[in-house]
Amino acid sequence: MSNTPHQLATEFPNDHALLHELKLHNPHFVSLADRYHAVNGEIHRIEAGLENTSDEYAETLKKQRLALIDEIAAMLAKAKAAA
Repeated sequence: MSNTPHQLATEFPNDHALLHELKLHNPHFVSLADRYHAVNGEIHRIEAGLENTSDEYAETLKKQRLALIDEIAAMLAKAKAAA
């Protein structure tokens, strides 16, 4: 299992400029991105063995990360459609 943290630019490699634009102009996106980075950081620490937790809690965090990715992907699609 890789313990390399996932970054939004890695998750959405073709949308770097749009990610940056949304970070500058969309407070809801900033909130989602901040939550993503917090959840992702906690997952990384767990996978790296820096934090001990139950498997159930780790899976809950991974589901949260996926839900955030889905919401961010929807925002990116909406922004692309509006462009």
